Amino acid sequence: MSGTNDLHANFCTQAAIDQQYNPSLGLADPTAPARRYAEVSAQARAQLPQRLDIPFGPTRAETLDIFPATTAGPRGAPVFVFIHGGYWRALSSKDFSGVALGLHARGITTVVVNYALCPFVTIDEIVRQVRAAVAWTVRNIAGYGGDPARIGVGGHSAGGHLTAMCMQTEWERDYGLPQDPIKAALMVSGIYDIAPLRYSYLQPMIQLNEGCIRRNSPAFSARPCPAPTWITWGGNETSEFARQSALMHAAWAAQGNRSELRPIDGADHFSVISGFESPRSALCDWLTATL
Repeated sequence: MSGTNDLHANFCTQAAIDQQYNPSLGLADPTAPARRYAEVSAQARAQLPQRLDIPFGPTRAETLDIFPATTAGPRGAPVFVFIHGGYWRALSSKDFSGVALGLHARGITTVVVNYALCPFVTIDEIVRQVRAAVAWTVRNIAGYGGDPARIGVGGHSAGGHLTAMCMQTEWERDYGLPQDPIKAALMVSGIYDIAPLRYSYLQPMIQLNEGCIRRNSPAFSARPCPAPTWITWGGNETSEFARQSALMHAAWAAQGNRSELRPIDGADHFSVISGFESPRSALCDWLTATL
């Protein structure tokens, strides 16, 4: 795998890596995006039906929040499992309740996953927790009005990476589920070769090593999968987010999978998911048509 034995093939200094991978650089107020996420999420929890903090695993962090669709057909509503970002070391499910606003209006049940954070756990453990959350959803969402045969998975930033890791899962072997229980995947501004981050400002928190990089760089472990996939990023993001997306798209398509590579024009790393707040956005349109 390129990039694991030197600083990185594309960079000479940590500052150059940070310039590409730290989306807060250049913001007048680096705290503003997280504040907005929290405000929109509070609005969603004030407006929508919800079941919060449902445990899916043995540790306190392993919970999920369900925002059920108000109406569902005889099979139940389609379901979207959202995995939040924060570079594996920040934020929680409660900061992303707002994702449910637009989807609820389109009749989609939203599941927002919480997970433990680095450095208290490793990225390997976060991957395990997120996969367990998806397995729990497949087995249990019918009890919340969802259709287990129409589950999509998606995420933003670190959540885009974790979505890609979910799509590599051997669901039948490891969980006793159908091999391909996920019917659509939406990866937004993800990192699919995590090697450059070993030399970035994030390393003291995420503590990457060679083995972790090999196990958790999904661009190098794609498998055949029938789920249609949209790999996207903000048109105003750095060139590395575009390159990472193209890398994942090429790996996914090389397995014969259906993959669409298309940015969201005019969006930066933080606003790229704001479309989830509006039922007539490209994100909500794609999920509605796919699930």
